[in-house]
Amino acid sequence: MFSQLAFWKTYFTPDRYSIAQIPDLTGKVAIVTGANTGLGYTTMVALAGRGAHVFLACRSQKRAIAAIETALLEIRSKYPLLTTAPKLEFLELDLMDINKTQQAAKEFLRKGLPLHILVCNAGIQVVPFELSADGIEAIFAVNHIGHFVFTIALLDRLKTSQPSRVVMISSIAHEAFPPRVGIDFDTLNDPTKSTDLSRYGRSKLANVLFAKALARRVANDNVYVNACHPGFIPRFLEPQDDTWKEWFDCIVKNAVTLTAERAALTQLYLATSPEIEERDVRGKYFIPVANEIEPAALARNERLQEELWAFSEDIVREKVKA
Repeated sequence: MFSQLAFWKTYFTPDRYSIAQIPDLTGKVAIVTGANTGLGYTTMVALAGRGAHVFLACRSQKRAIAAIETALLEIRSKYPLLTTAPKLEFLELDLMDINKTQQAAKEFLRKGLPLHILVCNAGIQVVPFELSADGIEAIFAVNHIGHFVFTIALLDRLKTSQPSRVVMISSIAHEAFPPRVGIDFDTLNDPTKSTDLSRYGRSKLANVLFAKALARRVANDNVYVNACHPGFIPRFLEPQDDTWKEWFDCIVKNAVTLTAERAALTQLYLATSPEIEERDVRGKYFIPVANEIEPAALARNERLQEELWAFSEDIVREKVKA
């Protein structure tokens, strides 16, 4: 399983983007899912700091409002040249529930605003098996199905607002999915057919498959859809005992993590860099920082991309209430 992992790709490529390279985003409207914490928060701050009107699409209003209050202070400190007050708004989004996700999209559309940037950042990682409100394995439900529903519901607005961007946050973990297996849609909800880690890898594979399938469908529009692995987020680890192995593991793991600011740069590159339009970058996969590579072979499988699309559409038809 792990023979597919190519971690070296992330750590031996030069940075190709920085906060200083983000262009003026005045007049642009962006949605960042999961923007109250982690990479989503950092992405939201950078977009708003360059003038974009950013919606924090989150499940918890309390946490989103607290994030906005913190972000306002941070933006004033980091972006002194911003001449207008940062524009930050909360948009309630529960990716664990398809109908609530649909309602979130409708709530944004009712505002009558354009949509230039959609960053599908929210997600859950390696957690024990559970089912979503719609009876779908939870990691897959949040990381893929929820973002599929949200993105498709907003797609017409993205088209009318073009040029626009859709950024799918995947992970190098998509490479850990067993080769030649694909996604067994029939056993998706069977906990005996997967592990916590394989369910996460499956959802991240779905992110790249979806990005590529969507990019094909908007090939004639100026809607640029791409995916990325942002890197490992900082979480300083301390050794749990005095063995040399424990100390070595902690040193290595702490050495390869990225700061949140640097880890967010690849998705910010895909969301904001003029290069994306100038080079007509569509359906591609990037690693830190802003370096394009080929994803795993399964992610490039067009048949699997279309199978996932059809499966996702079937779920939406079945679960969405009239």
